[in-house]
Amino acid sequence: MEHREISVETPHNPALVDLMEACAAFLREVAAADGLLNVFVPHATAGIVVVELGAGSDVDLLDALERLLPRDDRWRHRHGSPGHGADHVLPLLAAPSLTVPVVDGRMALGTWQSIALLDPNADNPRRTVHLSFMAG
Repeated sequence: MEHREISVETPHNPALVDLMEACAAFLREVAAADGLLNVFVPHATAGIVVVELGAGSDVDLLDALERLLPRDDRWRHRHGSPGHGADHVLPLLAAPSLTVPVVDGRMALGTWQSIALLDPNADNPRRTVHLSFMAG
């Protein structure tokens, strides 16, 4: 298995960060052919998603997240910025990892699908992401 750890800068507001180029570069570096790419974020307040980026879908996703997990004082987990407890419920909606098939060195994603880091946490502007490739 091949593995890389990357650092991702995120803004101080809920955001989706495109990981496609980092994933593609990693697959090129390890000369991937067929196998599985795993993307994992070891943080309790971030997730990895497959989503269409651009065309408004990313903004719609962030708006839906705000409606489902509002940043107010209803949360028992209360340290950090207001509503930070909502960030800790995120894994219910966005898992910390995903696995994507790789065929001939390329991620087998649909035309409009992208891999992104979903980070609603305003308190942590730097995330670690683990990329792993297992040849098949």
